[in-house]
Amino acid sequence: MLMPNRTRYRKVHRGRMKGKATRGSTIHFGEFALKTIECGEINSRQIEAARIAISRKVKRGGKLWIRIFPDRPFTKKPAETRMGKGKGNPEGFVARIKPGRILFEISGIDDAMAREALSLAAHKLPVKTKIISIHDNN
Repeated sequence: MLMPNRTRYRKVHRGRMKGKATRGSTIHFGEFALKTIECGEINSRQIEAARIAISRKVKRGGKLWIRIFPDRPFTKKPAETRMGKGKGNPEGFVARIKPGRILFEISGIDDAMAREALSLAAHKLPVKTKIISIHDNN
């Protein structure tokens, strides 16, 4: 499971998501990519599930790049706990995603296979995505 080696703070404020992604919004490494069209948070388990879905589809062909990393801790209070008494303990890590962010890139396989693999990965994620390619004008 993906997680940072160390963080500056144990707990972070939730904040709010607005605007579009300025960094990580163009294809740099592969030929095909999975790009988000809405904002949200993707946890480390979801990223791993998507990675496994892609690698199972392409088997040993192609190369995969994961362009996001879960670096924000999220907290959860224990079950059946009354309100108040402070913030819950850190439960896991999430990557915050803005619209336009590239999540996965893939190369070395044909068009149909790449689109199918990225489509399988998209089903594992909680945000709406689209598949783009360097051959298109997206």
